[in-house]
Amino acid sequence: MSEHEKPGKSCLACGRDDGETPLINLQYRGESIWICPQHLPVLIHDPARLIGTLPGAENLRPADHHD
Repeated sequence: MSEHEKPGKSCLACGRDDGETPLINLQYRGESIWICPQHLPVLIHDPARLIGTLPGAENLRPADHHD
């Protein structure tokens, strides 16, 4: 368990629970993970920042930007 993880529903990046912030539930590798709206862009645009808190994050590619 990382330093930010709390048992139950909490953001995988910051550890805040649903009493502190809204949480979004995602299915990944057959498990439920939770992330807050503040950290959803990290998952999308810079998933490498989640290495150590999200198993397999090193294999995720950032979203392509078409600005």
